[in-house]
Order: sequence, then C-alpha cells, then structure tokens
Amino acid sequence: MSEQTEIRSTERPVPPEPADPAKPDSAVIRDALGVGVAVGLSGFAFGVTSAGAGLSLLQTCALSLLVFTGASQFALVGALAAGGNPLTAAAGAFFLGARNAFYGLRLSAVLGYRAATKPLAAHWVIDETTAVTLAQPDRRSARLGFTVTGLTLYTLWNLTTFVGALGAEALGNTDAWGLDAASPAVFLALLAPMLRTAVERVAAGLAVVLVMVTLPLLPTGVPVLLSALAAPAVLVVQGRRERATENRTATGEDRS
Repeated sequence: MSEQTEIRSTERPVPPEPADPAKPDSAVIRDALGVGVAVGLSGFAFGVTSAGAGLSLLQTCALSLLVFTGASQFALVGALAAGGNPLTAAAGAFFLGARNAFYGLRLSAVLGYRAATKPLAAHWVIDETTAVTLAQPDRRSARLGFTVTGLTLYTLWNLTTFVGALGAEALGNTDAWGLDAASPAVFLALLAPMLRTAVERVAAGLAVVLVMVTLPLLPTGVPVLLSALAAPAVLVVQGRRERATENRTATGEDRS
C-alpha cells in the first residue's frame, strides 16, 4: 500500500474584514445637534450684517427662509454693503451656492429619498448637512443625521437671523459697534476646518491673493467671482505634476 502524504498549507486564511458597525442613534443625534447648534447660532451675525447693509427685517428673514445657504447670504449682503451692483452681488452669491447642487447629486444616492421628498430635502442640502450625512455608516443613520442637522440648523438659523436683524435696527449704526466684521469672521471659522489637504490650502491661499489684488481695481463683487478660478488653476498644476511623476517613474522602469 502506497504511503499517502498530506500536504498542509502553512498559510492561515485571512478572515474577512468586518462590516462597519451600526452607529447608535444617540451618537448620530448628538453629532447632528452639535453641528446644527454651533452653526445655527451664527445666523445672528447674518441678521446684523444684513440689516447693516440696508436690507429690511422682512428682506433679511426672507433670505434665510428661502435661500438658506449661509456663505452665499453673507456674500450677497457683503457686496451690497460695499456698494456693489445688486446683479453682480446676486451672481456672486449664486455661483458660491452652486456647490450645493453637486452635494445633492451625492446625497441623492446616499439618502435614497422618493421623488416626492427630494425637492423638500434639497432645501437642506448645505455644507453641514452633507458632512454629517456622509460621515454615517449606513442609510438609516445617514437619514437621521441629515434630518436632525437640517431641522436644527434651519430653525436656529432663521430664529437668530430674526433676532440679529431686530437687534441691529435697535442699535442703529452697526459699523460703530464693529459688527461689520462678523460675517467674514464667521465665514472663515466655517471654512478653516474644511481645509485639510495641501491642495485645498493652496487653493484657498490663491483665492485670497486674487481677491486682494483685484479688489482695488474691479467693481465690488467681481473679485469674489474671479477668486473661484483658484480651484481649477491649482487642480491643473497638480494634474501636470502627477503626470510628470508618472512619466519619470515609467521611464525609470523602462531603463531598469
């Protein structure tokens, strides 16, 4: 009888990676409330800035209720306060808010809302709701985070907008109180944590340079539009560097 030799592999099978664990609802709600409250309170600064720019209480509240894109609202009233053309100011605010359309494309697949619900949810698609939603591990948590963040932020933003505009009318000249610096301070506070990579920091720095250089030369509102060219310019340079690196790597491999 021939001997049978059993060959056993010395390699142990690699266990499959565990799926992302479900996130407790309490944790999702806590994170969503934290973002909603922190950002929602800055509506006070918008109300003060808008009233200082000459908009009435009704116009200020209508902007927050119907537009609800904080950075775009600040850009609009800031340009108007500087004496800019209303059409130019509106154009700058429009292009700044256009990013929400790209957020919507991503969130549509993540949230999976029905067609009848999407127009209502679209009004809450902003930076903060997008960040909270995409941080969740599953659709249920994503919907919960989106809803809590959107509801909290929308409610507080509009309430503090009303209080800020009402208080600005009582204060009179807001410039005398230094409140005209509130809008850029809030905008920078919201923007700074989002600049996590070197490319994003370079794009932001180039945008600032473009604004500072063109501000004394061009009408109010136009420098903001031109600063948007910083992002594609940085991406083009980055793409060329990556292609050059790939070519050098390929050439080195061919020689070896």
